[in-house]
Amino acid sequence: MTRVYIADAKPEERSALRLLLLDLKMKVVGEAADWVVTLANAPSTRMDMLLLEWDLLPINHGVQALAELRLACPGTIIVVLISHLSAREQAAFSVGADAFISKGEMPDRVSERLSAAATRIRPVL
Repeated sequence: MTRVYIADAKPEERSALRLLLLDLKMKVVGEAADWVVTLANAPSTRMDMLLLEWDLLPINHGVQALAELRLACPGTIIVVLISHLSAREQAAFSVGADAFISKGEMPDRVSERLSAAATRIRPVL
């Protein structure tokens, strides 16, 4: 079972993601509404995938913060959730984000993208 950590500031969005993940037979192993809690708690959950709202990352240091998380969780698939398509997702990919999903996409499309991301999870040896 894929273990997922959700980091999103809005409780209603975390709730919707939880339901979507449940439908996909994935297990939510933790949640956070801010970056500090995410960075402090997510690595210890042994998550396979992190769903991370881009806007949680520190302003002007988002790329650096994402790189720091990648170092703490090298085997984790990082899916960046974004509100607006822009050059920000390109920066996310440059430091190791594995995918991005627009928050404006339909739930079935989000499910498809999450399932596709989960297929890239590699077992930790």
